[in-house]
Amino acid sequence: MKIAVPRERRAHERRVAATPDTVKKYIGLGFEVVVEAGAGLESQVSDELYINAGATVEADLAALYRGADVVLKVQRPLVAGEGELNELALIPKGALLLGVLSPFNDPESVAAYAAAGVTAMALEFVPRISRAQSMDVLSSQSNLAGYRAVLDAAYEYDRAMPMMMTAAGTVAPAKVMVLGAGVAGLQAIATAKRLGAIVSATDVRPAAKEQVESLGGRFVMVDSEETREAETAGGYAKEMSDDFKRRQAELVATTIKTQDIVICTALIPGRKAPTLVNDEMVASMRPGSIIIDLAVEQGGNCTASKPGEVVNVGGVKVVGHFNVPSRLAADASALYAKNLLNYLTPLVKAEEGAPAGLALDFADEILAAATLTRDGRVVHSAFVEQAEQ
Repeated sequence: MKIAVPRERRAHERRVAATPDTVKKYIGLGFEVVVEAGAGLESQVSDELYINAGATVEADLAALYRGADVVLKVQRPLVAGEGELNELALIPKGALLLGVLSPFNDPESVAAYAAAGVTAMALEFVPRISRAQSMDVLSSQSNLAGYRAVLDAAYEYDRAMPMMMTAAGTVAPAKVMVLGAGVAGLQAIATAKRLGAIVSATDVRPAAKEQVESLGGRFVMVDSEETREAETAGGYAKEMSDDFKRRQAELVATTIKTQDIVICTALIPGRKAPTLVNDEMVASMRPGSIIIDLAVEQGGNCTASKPGEVVNVGGVKVVGHFNVPSRLAADASALYAKNLLNYLTPLVKAEEGAPAGLALDFADEILAAATLTRDGRVVHSAFVEQAEQ
């Protein structure tokens, strides 16, 4: 069977879906691996390294995709009118497409996969269960995003992060507040603490309190009956009531005016990011303060953030970088590629004396949660109704 690994063509994307390490593993499973020439260059992986791992490097796109049984992507393929070429049209009918396909951001793409006869699986939908932890692309990438967010804040901040006691005087430590204590938020807390900052954090889930405090942060939250049911079965935060949002805004407003750096990480799968920092709160911060909005591409947690820009609002820098995991492309690619390998490996059916094949049990909860289309139909419950209209 053939695995095709194309170069990512969407803007601001530097990652690649396979590394030399995972190529070796795929070949060991019985696959042929073909990588587009230059696919790994922005992740510090040369074509020579892929060749040394046993892959074929192919510059001709038609040859790359021809006969492919599996296509590994980071982001969803381009369709007609989106960019330099129609990637989806190149994928063979019946092929398995794996990637972070972001169907909520582009629901029409789901119907396009079905029309193309592609079995499309969105890896971000893999459930948060114990046997799927090694496949969790959201966690692996969010972990790096939380780390990078603090580094970006330190770069923009015109003061030192840790306390420094010198003969010339004492430099006070930076005060950092993290909004949202999921994977990205917890890594941001840990990184800010390592840099010597005083860290506080807030989240709607009471379970986050112990995690925040274990990292040395101070937990701040609205005490409410509603918070007891603020977490989904998958471990994500739920949409909260208007009353809770009002009370949370009051708490954040009181706290944020004393902070030097605010890291916004709050996301709700399939919905616009909740607004946590409004213009009035930004204005309350002292000049030189920094806000990093990791949710900017989902609508933003801060009303002043703009995708891809560093905005100066009354002396407060509001940072909204695109695709933060891609800003650490080498490590992000290594982790993501391993997630894909761990997802694909259990699907391989190997019989002695026979070529490798795929055994897809769509009754399995991992495949059922991730599969968007198969056999020319939209099968994911979140998109079936739209496809039928």
